[in-house]
Amino acid sequence: MKAAVLERRGADGLSWREFPDPVPRPGESILKVAASSLNRVDLYMRDNGAGITHTLPQVLGVEAAGEIVETEPGSGLRKGAKAILYSVAFCGKCRYCEAGDQPLCVSARLMGEHRHGGFAEYVAMPNRCFFELPDEADLISAGSLMVGHLTAWRMIFGKRALQPGESVLIVGIGGGVAVACLQLALLVGARVYVTSSSDAKIARAISLGASGGVNYTRDPVSSSILELSGGGVDMVIDSVGQSSWSESLKSLRRGGRIVTCGATSGSNPSADLQRLFIRQLEVYGSTGGSVGEFRQLLDVFNRRLIKPVTDETFSMADIRSACDRLAAGSQFGKISLQT
Repeated sequence: MKAAVLERRGADGLSWREFPDPVPRPGESILKVAASSLNRVDLYMRDNGAGITHTLPQVLGVEAAGEIVETEPGSGLRKGAKAILYSVAFCGKCRYCEAGDQPLCVSARLMGEHRHGGFAEYVAMPNRCFFELPDEADLISAGSLMVGHLTAWRMIFGKRALQPGESVLIVGIGGGVAVACLQLALLVGARVYVTSSSDAKIARAISLGASGGVNYTRDPVSSSILELSGGGVDMVIDSVGQSSWSESLKSLRRGGRIVTCGATSGSNPSADLQRLFIRQLEVYGSTGGSVGEFRQLLDVFNRRLIKPVTDETFSMADIRSACDRLAAGSQFGKISLQT
């Protein structure tokens, strides 16, 4: 088969080339990939990969949708069916898996990180990671659904779900997770505010339904959000980290909560403990989503209530150009890849 294979670190170490076909282990099936999408972790794997157990050469890609082409008797899967992959190969036996919280699995192995991924013509995953889609499903959209929208789903509806009529600030609109948070927050009937260094991205978010935005290179975020929201927002979604954290905390109303799923600008902001306890703020982390949450997301997707926003589409053979687009940070939505 052909696959996007990382031979060595750096942009020149990733290429679309021939690679051995996947050989399924017992309890695994094969997906013929139609589409996937780029995520920040793909760039991290390409350029660094520290802390993620893997060996090179490695096929990248943490999501995929396509057609089931090989499965074993008794798997419950239909050969020829459209399907999307849950990209976490979880053990199903640890205390977290038994509680239905698969993202916390102690021996999880992620597609495209710990095992070969979805930037390929074919990929093997455990049978329990295959979720069949309706015959009329849009596989291109499905290929951009797993990472951004499932991460967003857990943040928006996880520990303390965003409620209709509440307000949320999404820091750094434009990336796949941030745009997915915008869509899901609007779906539930919340008021959404965004920040960006780009007036064009703020305008795009407003065209999709956001109530307002702040260009953080020009205007103070917290005072602007306090004015726009009438006293502070109920929730902040912050994946930027150190550079935005202080303003994010100041943008919350008393009793509000902040959810983080990343730290692209650094991992060690000031905790601002006095603000936390005096205003009784909540802070919690989130990553990925459970199988149960994935089923909920797929139900919404299959009913056509939500569709990933596509920034640009590339052939997987043009993987380097696609990575350049993501690395530039100018995208709004997902960068789609097709075989």
